Amino acid sequence: MPWRIHQQEYVSLMNIDHLLEFALHQHPILVGLFIVLLLIWLGYEIGRNNANAVTIHQLTSLVNQHEGVVVDLRDANAFRSGHISGAINIPAASLATRTSELERFKERPIIVVCKMGQQSGAAVATLKKAGFKHVARLRGGVDQWQAENLPLVKK
Repeated sequence: MPWRIHQQEYVSLMNIDHLLEFALHQHPILVGLFIVLLLIWLGYEIGRNNANAVTIHQLTSLVNQHEGVVVDLRDANAFRSGHISGAINIPAASLATRTSELERFKERPIIVVCKMGQQSGAAVATLKKAGFKHVARLRGGVDQWQAENLPLVKK
């Protein structure tokens, strides 16, 4: 019988409310430190995700006024089914080994585009590491481009 009492106490301790209450009363400094670290991490992630991101309007400005180059990171089938006019297709999986194809554009703005804008952050880092200085990603990717009813070229 004593075992059942201990088991019930153990189960009740697993209740989130009890754990939170225990942590707040027994370890308020650790809880505070955890919250501060969580907020710092969230701020870092939000900033990292928005860094180097451009809107559709900014992309068109970079292409039209500064001879920007659009690099589509989607696979060849997705690219053929519809892409931004003038885009170069280099799938994300092969970007690191194909940066030489972009060498002639090194001094021009390069905007990387993927399906939803999530995969392009790593591509920005890859290109910057390869020495490209003016690299950005399209916020929302091709999905956002389509949501704005902007044209895609099909090949």
